[in-house]
Amino acid sequence: MKKIKLPNKQGFFGQYGGQIVPPEVKKELVKIEKAYQEMKKDKSFQKEYQRLLVDYVGRPSPLFLAKNLTKKLGGAKIYLKREDLNHTGAHKINHTLGEALLAKSMKKKKLLAETGAGQHGVALATAAIITGLKCEIHMGAIDIKKQHPNVLRMKILGAKIVTVNKGGKCLKDAVDSAFEAYLHDLKNTFFGIGSVVGPHPYPMMIRDFQSVVGKEAKKQILKKENRLPDYLIACVGGGSNAMGLFNAFLDDKIKMIGVEPAGKSFRPGDHAATLTLGSPGNLHGMFTYLLQNKKGEPQPVHSIASGLDYPGVGPEHSFFKDQKKVEYVTINDQEALKAFSLLSQVEGIIPALESAHALAQAIKIVPQLSKDKIIVVNLSGRGDKDVDYVGKLLKID
Repeated sequence: MKKIKLPNKQGFFGQYGGQIVPPEVKKELVKIEKAYQEMKKDKSFQKEYQRLLVDYVGRPSPLFLAKNLTKKLGGAKIYLKREDLNHTGAHKINHTLGEALLAKSMKKKKLLAETGAGQHGVALATAAIITGLKCEIHMGAIDIKKQHPNVLRMKILGAKIVTVNKGGKCLKDAVDSAFEAYLHDLKNTFFGIGSVVGPHPYPMMIRDFQSVVGKEAKKQILKKENRLPDYLIACVGGGSNAMGLFNAFLDDKIKMIGVEPAGKSFRPGDHAATLTLGSPGNLHGMFTYLLQNKKGEPQPVHSIASGLDYPGVGPEHSFFKDQKKVEYVTINDQEALKAFSLLSQVEGIIPALESAHALAQAIKIVPQLSKDKIIVVNLSGRGDKDVDYVGKLLKID
């Protein structure tokens, strides 16, 4: 499939995307898109954004050949795109800085967002400080308990944390809560959505800000191997880290694999395998694949990784599924936990549980591949936030 200029002017990737929102929100989205398109052409904005990516975030992030893991598995070479080494510990800072700069240019006073694992919340709180804005983060009660280290980080950074006790008390409910708060103050608030989801122009904007990951990886692998990789692997919840990696390679003949959470089982409420088991419908201002009941209502979801327990997915990923541009597979909780431990013990790198899903897929297929093959795994975040939770699961004192 030749790379297509997407989304179209109405914000659709094929049939997916759009703006399924109240009229007053649609007016605000038009303003956001206009401001974003202007800022893309603004040299001073680009200069400041690039300065922050280099001097503040620490880009480019390394592309690391995991020699020990490669040797242990006995197959293809495994490279890790080290987004875990970014300031704040994940890929999320790439787009939150862009969102914060955009909000400041629009004279907004506050950044508002949801978070699951807390990485987006920490990154947005950090970006708010840099740009002089207030920050409010909505987070499900279950995730607050699981991701306590990141909750503390957000509070230390001065963010207001809103605990969400409605519904499943996880990421989907945090999005609902944040959107409700957004409706009460559209004038002063910028909704800093945390992934390539939501109404247009957010899937496009977040993809563009995250595209730095794939652009860097492409240059780095060509320098190291003098050729492109055979496989790209990334975890998919909303899908921002995967889209960031995949975007630069869409015109190349490379196998791209997005890894969803199979959770505890494939029973409703035990997983968050949206593209694998879901169907098209409306969620959070977009038309996309989602896990839904017969009434079209989002189903409860689960994942060991709080950043992946979302019943929907970015509309561009939905488009890629239908076009068969990307293969979407699943990894369960136990497989992710084993990958988390293996990378920690073999390479001395503790990955986020979200990233461990991508690693688990690599671990599954690498032994079946010849040694001349090359795999790039997007290590989207570090596991500092998960060590207490994993320690309890593995009964480590």
